Amino acid sequence: MSRISTAELGRYLLTGHLSRRGCLHARLPRISPSAPFHRPTSQRRPFGSDAESLETSTAVPRNAAAAPVAPVTPLRKQLKDQAKALKASGRKKKKNADNQTVPGWELTVGIEIHAQLNTARKLFSPAAASFNDKPNAHVALFDVAMPGSQPLFQPETLIPAVRAALALNCAVQPVSRFDRKHYFHWDQPAGYQITQYYHPFARDGRIVLHARDGIAPEEDGGRVEIGIKQVQMEQDTAKTTAQPGDVHWLDFNRVGLPLIEIITLPQIRHPATAAAFVRKVQMLLSAVDACVSGMEAGGLRADVNVSVRRSEDVATGRLGTRTEIKNLSSFKAVEDAIIAERDRQIAVLEAGGVVEGETRGWSLGSTETRRLRGKEGEVDYRYMPDPDLGPVVIGEDLVGHLAASMGVLPDAEIDELVGRYGLSAKDALSLMMLDDGARIQYFYNVLDALEERLGLGNDAASDQRHALLAANWCLHELGKLTELASDLGMTPNGECHVPSADLAAVLSHLHRREITAKVAKDLLWGVFRGDITAGGVTQTIDAASLWFHELSEREYAELADQVVEGEDKVLGEFLRFKQGNAKAYPQGKLMFLVGKMMRVGTEQRMDPASAERVLRARLERVYLPALEAR
Repeated sequence: MSRISTAELGRYLLTGHLSRRGCLHARLPRISPSAPFHRPTSQRRPFGSDAESLETSTAVPRNAAAAPVAPVTPLRKQLKDQAKALKASGRKKKKNADNQTVPGWELTVGIEIHAQLNTARKLFSPAAASFNDKPNAHVALFDVAMPGSQPLFQPETLIPAVRAALALNCAVQPVSRFDRKHYFHWDQPAGYQITQYYHPFARDGRIVLHARDGIAPEEDGGRVEIGIKQVQMEQDTAKTTAQPGDVHWLDFNRVGLPLIEIITLPQIRHPATAAAFVRKVQMLLSAVDACVSGMEAGGLRADVNVSVRRSEDVATGRLGTRTEIKNLSSFKAVEDAIIAERDRQIAVLEAGGVVEGETRGWSLGSTETRRLRGKEGEVDYRYMPDPDLGPVVIGEDLVGHLAASMGVLPDAEIDELVGRYGLSAKDALSLMMLDDGARIQYFYNVLDALEERLGLGNDAASDQRHALLAANWCLHELGKLTELASDLGMTPNGECHVPSADLAAVLSHLHRREITAKVAKDLLWGVFRGDITAGGVTQTIDAASLWFHELSEREYAELADQVVEGEDKVLGEFLRFKQGNAKAYPQGKLMFLVGKMMRVGTEQRMDPASAERVLRARLERVYLPALEAR
């Protein structure tokens, strides 16, 4: 390989410019198992592709000088610039919670969710299903449409698909068939996608959303049911990675990976409810081990269909013209994009215009959607039964076995976490959503080890304090570590860089009031960094003399007497509250005095709760009666 000149290397490092000298500019990419595919940008981005919009480009003549490439603007700067522009325009963006409805208009939303199934093989080839391996390392002949290659349906891909359909309360069809959906793009080598348009494997499902799922408060009764029209199996496309200079790299590891597409009925009326629906679907698919990962990790994508109509048109039953927003990759993006597109359509109609049926895109931090292309219909895709694939027959025995082995679904698990362990619905939901469902398993591991250390038997659930303590640390204190280190190393079986047994050891001492909360947090950080001695948490506490020897009641009282000296103004406020029959003292003023006690006393021997309890007692029995007697 020839040596790269310093000037050329500098252009690459500073501006991202990559020299094309010596590169071939063929119309078709050459398959290589060890390198990404390269191809100039085309003029059209069809339905189903990764990139949301592609600029028209012209092939560069071989001898032409390379055009200068503009420096790439970092995403953080783009978001800051957008925020500044919005502020300069004088427009103030409403909070989503206050922006769920527009008077005089009704919103209608339907959602299509694409989820990658948790399988070892691709849908129609024996190549391994892999996300993160070396590019183009798992590519069979059929995956890249080599002439003469044939699809070979992999029956094991049905297992997670059927589990997903059952979790969505769908009726699994005994016979389903595959169709070809034609469109042309570099990420689809065959020129068509194999899907189930006419005869999907599951139909007529439903999901019930509750207030705790985060639906819009405008939903009647705090509950809404969303119908699912069908669930169909289909193959994924190649992964496209944009590079500087109108170059795109293609990774065909993803071609042919098995997906399910979940298509709802147009029954969603509020943006927050749409986001709650996608979140609930992700949680259900994770609970039954049907999906490889969530939205943030790229294993689940959502397209939303949005239309609006005037309130007086609701009685007619006729919906407005819908537009589709493609490839939304977060729950917030779902809600934000729907609000922006709803407002855009309303503005068009109020100005006397007509909403066009089209496909639109959305970018992180945007305030409006953007047009990608006109909306394709059934005739554009030229759907036809795939002649190379026979029908898929799913036996009742398989469906029955999978239904019987589903395990506990999210709603039932949240009910147990709230009812048995005393968690709030919000904390229970957060534990189940974090780390693709691994955080809740970590909580159970910690809880089991904690109950064993505390010697709690079958009646452990009668005292919820230890469970609440474990949940708080698994959710909040463990989460604080991610502010300092990006990865906890959480595994699907519920273990991470802080072993559950070590956290349970810390919490057992904290629960018994043998260490302070500050010491417990220091120990948690020590476990995470690997600084704990070989003897474990308890030996570390012994070696560093970290045991909590709490002050006596008399010592707390002496501290309280010391800090209230000269605080007649604060005591006067407490007295006015007492004379006004207030149910509680001003908490801010009370904690001000507690803080003074903690600063004056020996922190290692003090518990804030005990200090507050003694201070309250002294207020009632000593300080306020003495102030009244003056």
